[in-house]
Amino acid sequence: MSVRSGVILGLVLGLSGIFSACVPSPDSVRELSIGITVEPTTLDLTTDSAAAIPQMLLYNVYETLVKLDSQGAIHPLLASRYEVSADSLTYSFSLDHKAKFASGTPVDADCVVASIDRIRQSPNKTLQSQMAVIESVEAPSADLVVVTLKEPSNFWLYSMTGVAGIVFDPASDDLAMKPQGSGPYQFDSWTSGDRLTLAKNESYWGTPGRFENVVFRFIPDPNAMVAAMLSGDLDIAGEMTSPDSLSLFSDESKFTVIEGTTNGEVVLGFNHSRENMKNLAVRQAICHGIDRAALVNTVWGGKGELIGTMTVPTDPYYEDLSDTYSFDPEKAKQLLAEAGVSDLSLSLRIPTLPYGPKAATFIASQLGDIGITVTVEELDFPRWLEEVYRDGNYDMTIVAHVEARDIVNFANREYYWKYDNPEFQAQIALADRSTPQDFVPQMQIAARMLADDAAANWLFVFPNLIVAREGITGIGHNMTTLSFDVTTISSKD
Repeated sequence: MSVRSGVILGLVLGLSGIFSACVPSPDSVRELSIGITVEPTTLDLTTDSAAAIPQMLLYNVYETLVKLDSQGAIHPLLASRYEVSADSLTYSFSLDHKAKFASGTPVDADCVVASIDRIRQSPNKTLQSQMAVIESVEAPSADLVVVTLKEPSNFWLYSMTGVAGIVFDPASDDLAMKPQGSGPYQFDSWTSGDRLTLAKNESYWGTPGRFENVVFRFIPDPNAMVAAMLSGDLDIAGEMTSPDSLSLFSDESKFTVIEGTTNGEVVLGFNHSRENMKNLAVRQAICHGIDRAALVNTVWGGKGELIGTMTVPTDPYYEDLSDTYSFDPEKAKQLLAEAGVSDLSLSLRIPTLPYGPKAATFIASQLGDIGITVTVEELDFPRWLEEVYRDGNYDMTIVAHVEARDIVNFANREYYWKYDNPEFQAQIALADRSTPQDFVPQMQIAARMLADDAAANWLFVFPNLIVAREGITGIGHNMTTLSFDVTTISSKD
């Protein structure tokens, strides 16, 4: 998951920002500060799935051969162009001859091959899965990279726009503490518990960064984020984690409020290795027993679209399946009775992220009404990653999976859900190797399979709620990647 992977990697993280309130003098440093709710424990994207890492580093410090824009379209980045063979097995990337790392080392084909091999050998199972389709990677010349796939894959190039496609500086010897890339900013410092600072890459090969420094501040308290924005300390409050506070920013002469969408599916995940969760009737009863519309109103101020499977509105294969299991407590009770299930007790272990505790309390209450006793346990995020995501010690959990097109994680029986459905796995494989024209209908079949099987209870899609100080422009309407991309942001000051 890139929980994002889907991180986990997989998780939705709040964003906000701070900008110098005064007009800079010629000698001053113009600084853009961006607050995020979760601080990672490492900066090594190859070993850790925390979404906060690519949120800070992807496209800002690290670059990829191809990049995804806010509308979900793929464009060349380090590659000036690319070609795909008629059989969809061979991808030829021509590198931009101007591209170089912040250290001054040219971005050549050998560096790209080494980076792809590094990701292929990563201990991160999600990254391994994304790159498993590769047959070979070659560098016929300094400015040409040729990747040959074992079979056609509609997902592979898309994965290359994210963490799987990052090109590392070969001089990098400490990815955990000193990441080195080719982006418009370079790593400067990391103060644990406080902030991570990026400095402008003065010799950047492309369009230069617009700020001298970019500071990611770690602000887990939603109220503190709002207070800082209102006091004038913040430049951008992105992915607002207190939607009820949006009315405080209605003055258009001071603030701009953006409402878009994200890849973040807030999922009530089931551990399919547990006997109770293997029972389809139990999973269906849980889905029928939760009023998700009321949950969104209670937990997220009514902001967030209901979904019924692991897809979001910006996915090309999206369909509205939110009514697959409507709120029907009596139906839920009937399903449990017909299955002979009574006195069911389940653990709900959640991370202490802004949406987690409220959602867990709401769900425990509603499931109690249909006869399921839910014990809620709150864990700090590092402990959740260790005990739930890595060790699988849970019955149910709630987390926002923020990685794009992460429906494929349900085809990985080793993923922390332990969902093992051969029919679904075969359908995902069929969709992946199908023609581009058949990809969408084949993926819609797969999405419906998950919905019908109640493989999870998809609560809602995280909205992209952003508040910006007047004068800040270039913020993406939708968050289609894990990156908080500052390369498009500018200030009129």
